[in-house]
Amino acid sequence: MDSFSIRDLRERTGELVRDAEAGRLSVVTKRGRPVFIAVPFDDALLEHGVNVALAVKLFADGVVTLSRAARVAGMSTEAFIETLGLLAVPVVDYPPGELDRELDRLA
Repeated sequence: MDSFSIRDLRERTGELVRDAEAGRLSVVTKRGRPVFIAVPFDDALLEHGVNVALAVKLFADGVVTLSRAARVAGMSTEAFIETLGLLAVPVVDYPPGELDRELDRLA
C-alpha cells in the first residue's frame, strides 16, 4: 500500500492511477494524517460495495487479520470467509514448508 500526500497528488497522480489499475490500495495524507483511501474499482467493489472490497484487499495484502477484515466489511467472520471463497481469495496461506511441519506434528 502506497502513501501519497496531498502535495504528491499534483506530481504523482499517474502513480496513484497505476496503483489502482494494478489493484493496490493507496492512502492519501494531509500533514501526515490519513485523509482517504483510494480503493481499486474492481469486481469486488461492484458486487459487494466499498466496505467489503476494502476489507478483502486489506486481508489479502496481509494488513489486517481475518476477524478485523470481517469487522471492516460489516460481516460475521463466517460470512466474510464465504465472500473470500467467492472472490477466490485464500483464507489460509501456509508456506509449503510450514504446512509439512504441521502435518508431521499431527502424525
